[in-house]
Amino acid sequence: MSRPRVTTACFAAISFCWLIGSPLPGVLSTTTIVSAADNQQDHTAAATITPTLSRIDLDDFRGRRWKLDDFDSDQFLVVAFLGTECPLAKLYAARLQTMQDQLATKGVRVIGVMSNRHDSLLDITAFANRQEIKFPLLKDAGARLADELDARRTPEIYVFDRDRKLRYRGRVDDQYGIGYVRDQPRRKDLQAALEELIAGQTVSIERTDAVGCIIGRKKTVSDSSEVTYGGQIAKLLHRHCVECHREGEIAPFALTDYEEVAGWADMIAEVVRDQRMPPWHADPKHGSFENERRLTDDEKQLLYDWAEAGAPAGDLTDLPTLPEKVTGWQLPREPDLVFHVSPEPFTVQAEGAVKYQYFRIAPNLEKDVWIHAAELKPGNRSVVHHILAFAVPRGSRELNGARGFLVGYVPGMRVAPWPDGHAKRIPAGSELVFQVHYTPIGVEVQDHSQLGICLLDESEVTREIVTTSAVETNLRIPPHEPDYRADAAGPRFPDDAKLLAMSPHMHVRGKSFRYALESNQEVLLSVPEYDFNWQTTYVLDPPLELKANDRIICNAVFDNSKKNLNNPAPEATVRWGDQTEDEMMIGYYHLSVPRGDTPAGKTGAERRRQMVERAIRLATFDRIDQDGDGSITKAETPRRLHKIFAELDTNRDDILTRREVEAK
Repeated sequence: MSRPRVTTACFAAISFCWLIGSPLPGVLSTTTIVSAADNQQDHTAAATITPTLSRIDLDDFRGRRWKLDDFDSDQFLVVAFLGTECPLAKLYAARLQTMQDQLATKGVRVIGVMSNRHDSLLDITAFANRQEIKFPLLKDAGARLADELDARRTPEIYVFDRDRKLRYRGRVDDQYGIGYVRDQPRRKDLQAALEELIAGQTVSIERTDAVGCIIGRKKTVSDSSEVTYGGQIAKLLHRHCVECHREGEIAPFALTDYEEVAGWADMIAEVVRDQRMPPWHADPKHGSFENERRLTDDEKQLLYDWAEAGAPAGDLTDLPTLPEKVTGWQLPREPDLVFHVSPEPFTVQAEGAVKYQYFRIAPNLEKDVWIHAAELKPGNRSVVHHILAFAVPRGSRELNGARGFLVGYVPGMRVAPWPDGHAKRIPAGSELVFQVHYTPIGVEVQDHSQLGICLLDESEVTREIVTTSAVETNLRIPPHEPDYRADAAGPRFPDDAKLLAMSPHMHVRGKSFRYALESNQEVLLSVPEYDFNWQTTYVLDPPLELKANDRIICNAVFDNSKKNLNNPAPEATVRWGDQTEDEMMIGYYHLSVPRGDTPAGKTGAERRRQMVERAIRLATFDRIDQDGDGSITKAETPRRLHKIFAELDTNRDDILTRREVEAK
């Protein structure tokens, strides 16, 4: 496994998080709402909604001029403000097309309006083709129609009746919001409004808050501003953003061209002010991290001042040169071994939740191999939320991924080899299992990811990289519980071990996570607002030297209440499971230890063997303990395990507790 480096340049690792943020993200990555205050309730009823649509007079991307008269035969007009690069606009455009197809015979007509200054006709054409949009897509030059209707976001929806009176304004549904992403919407606001209108009824909820990207209008530029794109902003973006926000990279749009950046100026200021960007969740009071992503207060103020001044260009003749773009593998050289994650390309559907996918391959390794660097390379970065690769014994049906993994990928990760002499081992005869989490983007696409491995000759290996964890699989989170606590301890440290990095893992009910040393209670990492959408690995700078026989204690808190807007089912009792509707409590961490078959590493090798045995015992215990009370009887235990049961039952009462298993 390579050192996981998530660079400060990755301003938007996952497109929805940029928009939705973390209380923060978001698959997902780039959404916002009118204001945090507006989001206190699911909808805001307008006192009066009286605007009338009196004209359109806009050209589509093919050059046709559309007027209001062109829609005389339509009973209801759905005017949707969209943007070519806004992740939510991409998702909802597909839903709007489906709605148009289903309701056209009932007099419903959808019209897409593009008001962003930076959305060219060429961009709109590509958007229409990519999203397979058949309804009219109109370029609103100068945002004239957006101004007349006071539209602020993409997507933002306006529904007009036969008399072209406004009857509904707001979001399509409530699947996405500040700090949450739901697998399915709880209320389909637009659909409900249309069904009520078609039935001749009054719309029950006339106004909701639109969630999405701010419309990039051309604004009056301050002539007196000391902050300009050419003077400060381009350099700031160059330092922190463009490694990801550039053509062909993981971010949903590029920040490399003045006109493009100016169109996003207000959005950039908003997500920075709301602390949704840069995505970094570690409490600054604890730990020093190589991959920390932060802007200084002065840098933040530059962005605010520039947006407030109307995004002045300044001198564009001396812009910074873009950093060299990573093409192909990020590995230090061409990989020695390459494996496809899935046997065939995997099709990711346009919408809805995609269950975790598991793929298994046999690399046919006849001897142990040592990994100096490894990279999981997504075939389609726009839909790959994360990938984990595990090495398991041949024929094993047990993943045991809670204890450790071989290599992982999350958006924004940058790969670097381990230090000289360091490597991670894949035992001979292992099979590789890949866990892949996909997130739809509004169009059906395919992914065929790969794993590339650079090997180190066995004679050069002096230290082994071991990924292990503090894990609690015996979860039983009660319904509506806002502060369910789970604690776990990792294996004892071997001699001469160093802590390299930590990777907390929970699902959507995760609230906070903390790592500490058992010996002195020193907090190594605190994540007070855990965010499932950012699977961050926190890389220590420098690595921490550890005392033999000490260990890591992890504390996690889960929120299974209605206040957790990510929560798919507050009424459910939640247990351990792979899917996002289940939960996990895993405090992964990465150690550097002496190689096991060298004189200095004999003790370490024995302890690592004990780690694995303990992890297997705990996983087996948790499977038998179906009622989750932390104890099992001999009668409940399969006969083939009675000998092990007797060894672990130290007080000989024929009842085995989890604490007895942990203590062994």
